[in-house]
Amino acid sequence: MSEERSLNFLEEIIEQDIAAGTHNGRVHTRFPPEPNGYLHIGHATSICLNFGLAKKYNGKCNLRFDDTNPTTEETEYVENIKNDIKWLGFQWDNEFYASDYFDKLYEFATLLISKGLAYVDDSTAEEIAATKGSTTTPGTNSPYRSRTIEENLHLFTEMRAGKYKDGEKTLRAKVDMAHPNLLLRDPLMYRIKHEHHHRTGNKWCIYPMYDFAHGQSDSIEEITHSICTLEFIHHRPLYNWFIEQLGIFPSRQYEFARRNLTYTVMSKRKLLQLVNEKHVTGWDDPRMPTISGMRRRGYPPEALRTFSDTIGIAKRENIVDIGMLEFCVREQLNKKANRVMAVLDPVRLIVTNYPEGVTEVFHAENNPEDQSAGTREVPFSRELWIEREDFMEEAPKKFFRLAPGNKVRLKNAYIVTCDGCVKDESGTITEIHCTYLPESKSGNDTSGLTVKGTIHWVSIQHAKTAEVRLYDRLFRVEDPSNEDGDFKDYINPDSVQTLPSVFIEPAMAKTMPGQSVQFMRKGYFCADTDSTPDRLIFNRTVTLKDAWAKEQKRN
Repeated sequence: MSEERSLNFLEEIIEQDIAAGTHNGRVHTRFPPEPNGYLHIGHATSICLNFGLAKKYNGKCNLRFDDTNPTTEETEYVENIKNDIKWLGFQWDNEFYASDYFDKLYEFATLLISKGLAYVDDSTAEEIAATKGSTTTPGTNSPYRSRTIEENLHLFTEMRAGKYKDGEKTLRAKVDMAHPNLLLRDPLMYRIKHEHHHRTGNKWCIYPMYDFAHGQSDSIEEITHSICTLEFIHHRPLYNWFIEQLGIFPSRQYEFARRNLTYTVMSKRKLLQLVNEKHVTGWDDPRMPTISGMRRRGYPPEALRTFSDTIGIAKRENIVDIGMLEFCVREQLNKKANRVMAVLDPVRLIVTNYPEGVTEVFHAENNPEDQSAGTREVPFSRELWIEREDFMEEAPKKFFRLAPGNKVRLKNAYIVTCDGCVKDESGTITEIHCTYLPESKSGNDTSGLTVKGTIHWVSIQHAKTAEVRLYDRLFRVEDPSNEDGDFKDYINPDSVQTLPSVFIEPAMAKTMPGQSVQFMRKGYFCADTDSTPDRLIFNRTVTLKDAWAKEQKRN
């Protein structure tokens, strides 16, 4: 019996709060993405964490879109984020938007002005930055910091009414320009942006900054545990300051370390560069670390959930080997993917003593890990496609596949003996000739022979053709963001190889987009979203080689 997993530090905090009766023992989390791009694997771990904690402690989890920047946000991103969360297996209790609270946030800002805790500043962004000071020197007060409450209320009303241009004025909190935390040196609360908002249209031309919108949105929704990544730890004092000064529900912020992944980048800005500069085909390119890209590549949602649970959470950032994610993918696909035969680099094999014009049908097991998966019919005939690498004219001693005089088992069919090959004028092998043993039929073998090699095949007469895309890692170095120069200089030029004419067994013609299969001896593949019965397209999800698990054994 396996030992129960120990609590992580967030679970310890929650259990202490429940025991103390904090918030009446209630647990309410939220996942608050900004709809300015597609979600990636880092967001997936945050989704699993927030929704998982709510589920574990019989609480609730809100989905709230942090849509306070109309310049970069789109409805397309909103819908894709919702689809990703559902695909991962979660359902939010409430759907909110920061824009739902624009009126309330404006009231909060007005209240702080009335208390002498906020002021309108005419300084430019450059002038504000110049007065911030540094970690060793205090900042200097803005010349507009001493404006009266009445003047600030009037100017803020005019800002909302659209009287001023972008950047002409801002609203700042009046905290402390000498505070050791630079984020508390009179931070911006509102900026002017005459931009169309994807939900509120042109109602607003002033928009709250993240630090002002986030904690107040948590408070409005009475979030008990606001879980952020570690870069927001320095924002927490400001988060608390706004809540305390407004006297509203005391949501609390907690931070955990983000986990980066080897051979990729996790910055939305950098991912957007890859998309806009056509280094990838889009946000859902199967090489991208986006949830959409992983779904299209064939990663099962269970694998992402297992991966998130396996890496856990910590208080210190680190980089996780992508091999660990691939291990989780293999573990899931091994359980559910049907085994099929596909020949990626074909050469013709002729069974010379098999009767011409005859088709024999074998019944093959779909998945040895799942007996309920049943069987399928696989046609066999005199001429077959096999992998070119499964034949060697001059083979080493431990080569157990086809070579003159060698015997192998054709998967689910017969034992054959290799008699030789035919070459064209250039010396390229065009045909391999074999003879079969009729008494060696799989499931009814009376030959008494044991062979060391088994190879897969596809009947030429019955084969279907498919396009196959062999995906590899997008970057050729482990941490492209940490290398010298432009991260794009480290893109792997061989991250995708397209095979336009792969031969597959006829049963695969009905494979639906998104359906995963194992190409025997080749890896796990998924029918692409663009795949149709007339044009089958398969993406390689992951190879069969389990490099990560072997590495763990070595260590």
